[in-house]
Amino acid sequence: MTRMIPLLAVAAVALCVALVIVVISVMTGFLDMVRASGQTLMGDVSVVFYIRGIPDYDRLITSIESRPEAAAATPVVDTWGLLRMPYPDGDAKESQQVQIWGIDPASFSTVTGFEDTLHWDGVPDNTADDMRWDLLRTASGPLVKGMSVEQKATLLRLSAQEELKGAGDEQVHALVATVSDADLQNRLHLLAFDLPKLLQVLDEDDVATLEAMEPRLWNPELVVSDGVSLTRNGEPAMVSGLHVSKANQRTHTGEYEVLADGHWWMPRFSGTLTTLPIDSRGGLLEPESIILPFANEFASGVYLIDQTRVMVPIETVQRLTHLDAAETVDPIDPTRVIGSKPARATMVLVRAADGVDPLTLRAAVRDAYRDFEKESESLGRIVPRLDRDHGLGIKTWEEQNAAFIGPVEKERELMRTLFSIVYLVCGALIVAIFWAIVYEKTRDIGILRSVGASRMGIVHIFLLYGLSVGVLGALGGVGLGWLITTNMEGIHEAMSAPPLWLGVALLVASLGVIIWTLANLSNGRLLPRLMGLLGAAVLGLAGVAELIVRDAGGFVLWDPAVYYFTDIPDAVDWGSAWVTAGGAVLVSVLAAAIPAARAADIDPVGALRYE
Repeated sequence: MTRMIPLLAVAAVALCVALVIVVISVMTGFLDMVRASGQTLMGDVSVVFYIRGIPDYDRLITSIESRPEAAAATPVVDTWGLLRMPYPDGDAKESQQVQIWGIDPASFSTVTGFEDTLHWDGVPDNTADDMRWDLLRTASGPLVKGMSVEQKATLLRLSAQEELKGAGDEQVHALVATVSDADLQNRLHLLAFDLPKLLQVLDEDDVATLEAMEPRLWNPELVVSDGVSLTRNGEPAMVSGLHVSKANQRTHTGEYEVLADGHWWMPRFSGTLTTLPIDSRGGLLEPESIILPFANEFASGVYLIDQTRVMVPIETVQRLTHLDAAETVDPIDPTRVIGSKPARATMVLVRAADGVDPLTLRAAVRDAYRDFEKESESLGRIVPRLDRDHGLGIKTWEEQNAAFIGPVEKERELMRTLFSIVYLVCGALIVAIFWAIVYEKTRDIGILRSVGASRMGIVHIFLLYGLSVGVLGALGGVGLGWLITTNMEGIHEAMSAPPLWLGVALLVASLGVIIWTLANLSNGRLLPRLMGLLGAAVLGLAGVAELIVRDAGGFVLWDPAVYYFTDIPDAVDWGSAWVTAGGAVLVSVLAAAIPAARAADIDPVGALRYE
């Protein structure tokens, strides 16, 4: 341990182990997120029959929920459409394609936890200022006309504090008579950005007037309740994914906020949904459109979902897709009603009861669907059949998302295989380092052999040496891997907004190394000079790079548009971590065996003469 060579071997093993642990843990985190998001977004099992839909789905849900394996079920109508955003004409994202889910809010939240994904729990501060500005621009005239002299005096004091500093009540009241209503309206309008002052001017009736015009400004809890019920002001509304809007952006801390002045906060606007209904034969019908207000926005954690999905009341989507209840008419005489067809849903999502795995639930749902078939047959109803309609599927959430989960699993195993190649690098380093140690210890080996040490004894020494290096390096690598993985969020934050002190500290450290190097020029040794110059260059370049990145606004390491998820995996895959550590120890011992055999083959007589 008095020399650097063994420490280099330990460091090589530690870095290799840490690299593999970090990569595999992040990939495992991806996979866990896929599985967790699948359950959150789709429940545990889904009954799917696209295009034509499942009629009498209420009876199917009753049949499913009667099974002890099922905790709850909910209908969904899934379709694609076009959403016209409230942006100005000509905007790049004025219209965009969206996946429309028609849901029953109450049962859908029970199955998927939709309520917990709602992002806004109130009006953002910058948006509230902008909304009050618009509100007062409309309401300031009637409010000023209904104000008492005392209210107007208070408004003058609050809006002209410097000019009226030291003025008495009589002077202010006298000034009120000389100020026009238009001036007072402008002053009241400007108080939109200072709510405490605005409330000092308004009385209870004024507040009630404004609250009736925009209740969410005064009752923030309405933002959540409207999102849960998919309503706004008692009318049907939609909840869009957080990235459907162009104005929601991730900050360097990982939070989301509305850009600029908060004007384009979606829940204050309305959008137009347009769909192309498809008839039972696969033909396109006339487009259907509806204008709906936004009630809230949701964040599922999966970027692809948050970028395209819009939640709408199921009855609304059924009308847009012609899956609502309707009368059937005689094809020969369209004026004669010959029957009716029930409303349909394209999916029924099911959540498992506690302790029930998805495969067991799938079997129970299949049994429930067969009972639903028999009951429908007895009632003279035509429903899709499991043994006839190939478009009908009953799948677990993992089977439903196999096209996405499968590639992620394969990518994880591929990354595990590719990054395990670093074991070869680690082994090569140990062979080189130990070979140098054997070369340096040739005379010592000769002494051991001359006093009776066997070849296997020499091999045992170096194998034990390799084992020690492997164990120390593996433990150090596990610790380093844990430190990096569990602090991924902090690392991302630091890279997104590099602290000024770090760049300055690196430059100061570089300067300190240069001074130390110059102070040791007189000793005549080249190595300290070279190491000092290299160290100063590395620290200096790191400091300059950090300041450049900071000046450029930071470096976004984790872009959810690229990595699918908005959160960074920060949990260590301990199973893979200990397997990696064990592999590193094994490679270290095997790599040490090569120079150990070289040491055992050294001739004792020649070794004693070695200088």
